[in-house]
Formats: sequence, C-alpha cells, structure tokens
Amino acid sequence: MPSTTRSPYRCEWATLPLAIRYHDEEWGVPVHDDRTLFEFLVLEGAQAGLSWDTVLKKRERYREVFAGFDPERVARFDKRKRERLLGDPGIIRNRLKVESAVSNAKIFLELQEEHGSFAAHLWDWVDGVPIQGRRRSLADLPATTDLSDRISKSWKKRGLRFVGPTIVYAFLQAVGVVNDHVTRCHRHAALAGSATPKRRRSPGKAARS
Repeated sequence: MPSTTRSPYRCEWATLPLAIRYHDEEWGVPVHDDRTLFEFLVLEGAQAGLSWDTVLKKRERYREVFAGFDPERVARFDKRKRERLLGDPGIIRNRLKVESAVSNAKIFLELQEEHGSFAAHLWDWVDGVPIQGRRRSLADLPATTDLSDRISKSWKKRGLRFVGPTIVYAFLQAVGVVNDHVTRCHRHAALAGSATPKRRRSPGKAARS
C-alpha cells in the first residue's frame, strides 16, 4: 500500500535537502551563543547577492577556514591569511566579504566587551523576547523592517560592514530574534510556543544602543 504519511508544511523557500534541514532545525531558533551569532553574521554577509543555498553548501568549509567562527581568532587574521582565503574555492572568494569578516570580528569583540556578550547587545533590541511574525505566505515577508533599519544604522555607525537593513533582517530571522516562519509552517507554532524572555533591559537602553 502507498504511504499515507504527509510531509509537514514548510516555508516555501525550503525545497532542497540542505535548506530543508536548516529550516527544520535552525532557522528562527533563538540563538544566545556568541560564536553561533558570529557565524551567522559572517554567513549572512557572505550571502549578499547570492542564494542562501550557495552559502549552506559552503558552510562546513567556512567553519574550517574561519577558525570555527571564533571571533577572537578571526580578528587576528593577517594579510597572508586573508589572501589564502581568497584562493580557497570552498568559500565565496570576494575580497570585500573576506576583509569585512575580519574587521567585523574586531567590532564584534568590542560589543562583547561593552555589553558582556554580543547576545546581550542583540537581544536588548527586543527586550529578550522574539518577535512573532504572522506571515501567511512568502510574499508577505518584508525585506526590511523598522527594527532592521535601526540596528543596521547603529552597526554601521560602529563600523560593521555588510550589515545593510536587508542583511540585518535576514540575520534577525535566522537567529530567532524574529519568528518569520509562515503561520501554516509546522515550525511557526513550535517556535512561538517556546518564546520566553531571557533577560530584559532597563528603560531607555535601546536608545543608547
């Protein structure tokens, strides 16, 4: 007899095997680990102008050559190391993207020092509580929001690169600051049900970020 088991409904963009696994296991899950947050900051910047599937295929090689996404080690990459990266076919060989990953690591460390962790800085923007989107289809997903605009402006002022509002919004979706699984998706309800505040900021702190 043919199987009657149906696959769960997923967001429309998750069609290829790597994307399906990423969608089901990672996308939109709240991240509070600094090394993982740095990983997504690097990968979202690398993705600019390309498909996310391209980045997922190169992700393991990125982990290898970017020191497991340890920001302290990446911040110390010298010119010789950066040139070797540009010759590595396993990553996206774009000079601006490679150089920005290194310079961003240095600013990432500064934000860690100032806020206790990069996670504390990031989650302060939403009082530690993920924003629950109510998107019915892929067409309803915005490219940017007021939140991504404000974070982008703040980060650019600090000197971070490849953090335009669109990239920032994709980052916020990826690390669970925003739950943008469409409402029919099996992951939307699962993540909405687990959304609990981790910490709260004092009044007016967002204005100073």
